[in-house]
Amino acid sequence: MRRDLQARLLGSTAHVDLMRTADDGMRNWQPLLQRMAAVPHVTAAAPGLYGQVLISRGARSGGGLLKGIVPAEERNVSDLLGKVTRGSVASLQQAGPSALPPIVLGSDLAETIGADVGDSVLVTSPQGELTPLGLVPKYQRFQLAGIFHSGFFQYDSSYGFVRLFDAQRLFSEPDLISVISFKVDDLYHADRIGLAIEKSAGAGFQATNWMDQNRELFRALKLEQAVTFIVIALIVCVASLNILIALTMLVMEKSRDIAVLMSFGVQPGQIRRIFLLQGVLISLAGTVAGLVLGYGLAWAGGHYRLPLSAAVYSIDYLPFAPRALDGLLVAALSLLTSWVATLYPSASAARILPAEALRYE
Repeated sequence: MRRDLQARLLGSTAHVDLMRTADDGMRNWQPLLQRMAAVPHVTAAAPGLYGQVLISRGARSGGGLLKGIVPAEERNVSDLLGKVTRGSVASLQQAGPSALPPIVLGSDLAETIGADVGDSVLVTSPQGELTPLGLVPKYQRFQLAGIFHSGFFQYDSSYGFVRLFDAQRLFSEPDLISVISFKVDDLYHADRIGLAIEKSAGAGFQATNWMDQNRELFRALKLEQAVTFIVIALIVCVASLNILIALTMLVMEKSRDIAVLMSFGVQPGQIRRIFLLQGVLISLAGTVAGLVLGYGLAWAGGHYRLPLSAAVYSIDYLPFAPRALDGLLVAALSLLTSWVATLYPSASAARILPAEALRYE
């Protein structure tokens, strides 16, 4: 789950975002963009203008986050435009105004408003125009040019893309952007690179990175991973307890046979090793069977993709990632716990006194 969420997040969003702390946008942003693209470890930079809007078609509507972009530069920092499943983003690359500007929406958002490729949708911005009658919301009709599906619910249910100058016209903000997005060469050092970008931009700017934006999500996943490990360890402990009980009952049942062997000269250490070996063989057989069954089910789950509710889990199928290291760790824990469980019954068998066991025989 962590691997798939991180891969989709990093594919769908930038590593670092630079914004104004005063939330007043960036004017004359072209020189700033060129200067920020030259910061060490920055591999790509793209401008963007965000705005909350209401997107509707007929009687159906849905809220969304509209982003004005320059498609050629946006592709360098985000993969969402490359995940269009219906329609095309070619119209976003056309320059100049048009009667019905193009828009690209997420699949869940398009389904919410009942729109398909080629349909006309109405985009209403709360940042309206001041008239003698008060503040009137501004609206613009767009033609749905494409629908993307990233598999990540947050983007598919609320994101839309238009050309930068169309967004500036809709929001009545000529030659203004709200964010510069960056891709960096080391995503795990995005925090340090973000600080360098912020310092290079100067006062009045703030940089955020993908780790800060999704810290709570990954913290929850890490906690879930720890809880899963504890649950599996408890299951292994219960199985080991069954081995302990089975061997203890076996020692009690075979006490006279053990006494006879010891009366013939078998050493206590040899008796101890017999029961240790029996417990290890039981745990080895169970561990091998469990690994084969576990990896088989993991392959089947990854191949057939068990569906999940994207609204709850953010992704629409249950991911499986069988790794050799996980199998080795689980096998080592299982064998070690089972070996510990055999110590008491094997020691009990070695302590049997032949005279006491055969007194009434």
